[in-house]
Parts: sequence; C-alpha cells; structure tokens
Amino acid sequence: MANQYERIATDLRRRIGAGELAPGDRLPTEPALATEYGVSVPTVRQGVGVLQAEGLVEKQHGRGTFVRQQPTPAKRDNLRHQWEKDRARQSREERLKTGATEHDTGLTVNDLVFSAEYTQKPADADLAAAFAVREGTMLLERTYRTRRNGERTPFNVSRSYLVLDMIAGNPDLLRDDQEPWPGGTQNQLYTVGIELDRIVETFRARPPTPEETEELGLPVGVAVIVLRKTCIDTTDRVVEVADVTLPGDRTEMVYTTQLSRW
Repeated sequence: MANQYERIATDLRRRIGAGELAPGDRLPTEPALATEYGVSVPTVRQGVGVLQAEGLVEKQHGRGTFVRQQPTPAKRDNLRHQWEKDRARQSREERLKTGATEHDTGLTVNDLVFSAEYTQKPADADLAAAFAVREGTMLLERTYRTRRNGERTPFNVSRSYLVLDMIAGNPDLLRDDQEPWPGGTQNQLYTVGIELDRIVETFRARPPTPEETEELGLPVGVAVIVLRKTCIDTTDRVVEVADVTLPGDRTEMVYTTQLSRW
C-alpha cells in the first residue's frame, strides 16, 4: 500500500533530519527495515527509493544504502559579471583574495580544489557560428572544475572557448599552469586589450549523460542545467563562449533586473 512506503520514507527522512542517521551512515538492511516497520521487502525498497530520488540516500553497489553527504550549494546571480569586471583592473594582490566560485558559495580560496585543462581544437559548426568565424578556426578550449575540499564532486563543469588569434598577444593565456588566474577571464582578456560590453546567458535543462551523473554525483532523476555564456566586447565581437554544466540539485539561479523608473 502507498501509505506504507510513504510512512517508511517519512520516518527515515525524519531520522536523517534529526541526525539519528548521519551522513555516511549505512541504513539497516532491507530485511531489517521490513521487520522494523512490519512490511514486505518490496515496500521497504519503494520507501527507500523515495529518499534516493530526493537525494537523501545513495545506494553503493555491494555495500548497501548510505545517508548521502549533501554537497555544498552554489547560488549564481547575474550581478557576478559586473563584480568580475570591477576586479579585472585591480592589483594582483587584490585579485588573489577571492574568485567567482567563492563569490557563488561563500567559501574561501583555501576551501577549494581547482583544476584546469587546456586543449587547442578547431571550431566545429556550433562554435564557429557562435563566434561568427570560419569552421576550423583554432580555438583554445579550457575545461574547469572546482570542488570543495573533502567533497568528491565539482560544483560544475565549465568548458570555455577563446579564439587563439584574439589572445596571441599574451602567451601566458595559453598555459594551464597559470590557473587559477587571479581575476579570471575578464582580467585575462584585459591583458590583451579586450573589454567586455555585455554577457548573454542562455539556459536549458536536460537529463544528464551517464558520465555527468557519475562526475557530478547526481541522484536518480535529477536534471542538469546547461548554461551557454556568450561574452561580447565593446566592438560588438564575441570573445568568449562558455558551456557550463550545473547539477540541478545544488544550484540556485538568482537574477535581479533593475528597472528604470518612470
């Protein structure tokens, strides 16, 4: 009966919320829970499945079902872009103090583990159209992952693209060993004389790929949010395109639009 598995889910949810079952604790076996609640094993399985779908527990093959350590949430707002632009021309000392992930999570630099991978590749049809360049134009693909120290999964996976010819004036921009770059992309572009005028962000949600589910540690049924960020400079030229994959269970999008007064 539906109320039986809902009763099990409600009670286990309460126990997790009260700390009786802490992150990392293993739930009793399905037969033990069936005896405790006076129901069948399939009913227990159904109730635990509700909590799994909510991201409260996770099944580990061959080990059992465990209370899930809730990942650190991130709040992404559109005010971050002006914040990043304001920092782009500050001293290196000031730029080293914080970054965009710290801005989104409230964490400090010492709380984070960062990785960057650089690859040069020709623009496919999609990216060529985004940059308004010929297909095959050489791009620098930069893949970024940042996670909280002690957590397994990153806040997101970001793939940023720059046209090689646009950044050739500063060879350091081609080196991933210079990351994390103080002041981020806006400062990098500033070093080659590029100032951003506006940023266009387009969002869509979709089911994750198996690889995304694994890397982002997504519970069953959780979608990813896919962000395409297009940066346009003061000459109306697209200078960066970034595709960011964000986990739907721990990302909050906040957009504030200031309206002019009558």
